[in-house]
Amino acid sequence: MIEQVTTDRFIQDLERVAQVRSEISVCLSKLAETINKAELAGDYSSGKLSLERDIEDITVASKNLRQGVFRLLVLGDMKRGKSTFLNALIGENLLPSDVNPCTAVLTVLRYGSEKKATIHFNDGKSPQQLDFQNFKYKYTIDPTEAKKLEQEKKQAFPDVDYAVVEYPLTLLEKGIEIVDSPGLNDTEARNELSLGYLNNCHAILFVMRASQPCTLGERRYLENYIKGRGLTVFFLVNAWDQVQESLIDPDDVEELKGSEERLRQVFNANLAEYCTVEGQNIYDERVFELSSIQALRRRLKNSQADLEGTGFPKFMDSLNTFLTRERAIAELRQVRTLARQICNHTREAVARRIPLLDQDANELKKRIDSVEPEFNKLTGIQDEFQKEIINTRDTQAKTVSESFRSYVLNLGNTFETDFLRYQPELNLFDFLSSGKREAFNTALQKAFEQYITDKSATWTLTAEKDINAAFRELSRSAAQYGASYSQVTDKITEKLTGQDVKVNTTTIEDDNSPGWAKWAMGLLSLSNGNLAGFALAGAGFDWKNILLNYFTVIGVGGIITAVTGIFLGPIGFALLGLGVGFLQADQARKELVQTAKKELVKHLPQVAHEQSQVVYNAVKECFDSYEREVSKRINDDIVSRKSELDNLVKQKETREINRESEFKRLKDLQENVIAHLQKIEAAYSKLLTCYR
Repeated sequence: MIEQVTTDRFIQDLERVAQVRSEISVCLSKLAETINKAELAGDYSSGKLSLERDIEDITVASKNLRQGVFRLLVLGDMKRGKSTFLNALIGENLLPSDVNPCTAVLTVLRYGSEKKATIHFNDGKSPQQLDFQNFKYKYTIDPTEAKKLEQEKKQAFPDVDYAVVEYPLTLLEKGIEIVDSPGLNDTEARNELSLGYLNNCHAILFVMRASQPCTLGERRYLENYIKGRGLTVFFLVNAWDQVQESLIDPDDVEELKGSEERLRQVFNANLAEYCTVEGQNIYDERVFELSSIQALRRRLKNSQADLEGTGFPKFMDSLNTFLTRERAIAELRQVRTLARQICNHTREAVARRIPLLDQDANELKKRIDSVEPEFNKLTGIQDEFQKEIINTRDTQAKTVSESFRSYVLNLGNTFETDFLRYQPELNLFDFLSSGKREAFNTALQKAFEQYITDKSATWTLTAEKDINAAFRELSRSAAQYGASYSQVTDKITEKLTGQDVKVNTTTIEDDNSPGWAKWAMGLLSLSNGNLAGFALAGAGFDWKNILLNYFTVIGVGGIITAVTGIFLGPIGFALLGLGVGFLQADQARKELVQTAKKELVKHLPQVAHEQSQVVYNAVKECFDSYEREVSKRINDDIVSRKSELDNLVKQKETREINRESEFKRLKDLQENVIAHLQKIEAAYSKLLTCYR
């Protein structure tokens, strides 16, 4: 049986992770400082070791680790009890639960010593700070008003990009950041933007309601944006306590049991496919029956209240396990790999330098000249890998854009069947009434938007899988090129020092591959991601975000604009021409679909032509970004190796080097670097030990 933990236990584990993050971040900073000081001292001794790239990478990793949080994205339609759930989670009545706050605004809830909100605009205006009460008053709208805006295709706050709410809460202080997204029952264009948030959060909290099990809108959203993307989703079935209240006889135990079991079957049938990881069913670790209102009432009376019976202990336990054990350890393992790599770089540089201290400048120049062919080989490896990336880029850009073109052109072939599930209810008498015709046109346009969005999402997922496969292949190539590169650099060291290089490899993660190869293989990521373009910046590579910036232009943005404004008119004329008659209702439905298909097919070639170029550019930019970073990292490595030797020659030509003091300086550097690494290893091991 899974141990049920309280919020207090969750906070303790978050605190432990935060402490280890901070400890390792400090060690990384000291490691960077140690190497940087040694490089500065090298100007007055045997020259720099050219470890600039290592210093840069450690500094970025340290900063991101220090600022790191667990980012939770909360999704949910209106009237699902999302605000009540959030209030229960954080233990305070922070968000108003009788209305839906900031319906059209992405809101980030994070720790701050004072209660305040900062509004960030999308029109170039400077951010605006508000006290918390004014924020709630100004940026809160009633669900009825939200629905009206949706029907009118208007945004509640069109000039607002996002809001950041700071609040002095313990849960937030310990490293949790909550992203409250716009409701799912929103315009298709804004739903599409949610893709920008999904890939950049540690977990998604999908709030549903027991009394409305898996609505069509929720199923559509899961199908379009969650399915097949490898995202971690916790499904929270809220208001489970109301199942009993809805019974004719709430005290009938058998009736309650049967009702709950039928509900569980509905949720299982719809959610099971989103709760499978590597073939393993983890449904019980991802789907939870909650009573948020009960949990909130108890926590408001006593922050340490027993939440047994509300579903929260089990949910908090699973979320805790996922964040503080799985995600935190994976993140810190990557940082440890980076620290090991940089420690090895420094040791190798010291090992190359010491044997050369006894060589005079002329002898050293001869040895450097002797390794020129090897340096040419390194450049050759760089060129070969660059060509492979470019060839892959060209192939993928062409293949994926042609796939999109073909997909769009073939929409007409299945439109009549596909559109049936979206087609609005057609009452011919209503349509012939001028007062209701506009409402029908609005419903028809929304149906078409949903159809196009779903079709676009289906194709996008296929494209992502194809591109991901191409990057996996490049990752394997990077490993092979990296192995060849290391053989050449080992040869350079042997020629320069006259000593054999001892290769010590254990796992792929800790092998002696050059840093650029580890980056290209995806073993190292130096950034914490980028939430909708405004969170943290770093040197990591995320091709999905690059694709996203382009692909959101496709679908709703590209096709609907080109088609809907033109084809609604002809559909109306076609229906008006049918006249009035009870038996003609079915004929009217067929006529609607056929006319819609006719108008759609008419515009598909233009849409396919224009948007396929957008797709081509998107895919090309993904691989271009990858190629630029890989080439830069290889070039930096080659240049630093040459500079390392040039620095030594220059120093020998301009000053007498005290071998003994320089030997001691280099050995001290090596020992200090190893000492910092050992502290990082110890902090990482301590965290592992806590969870065994």
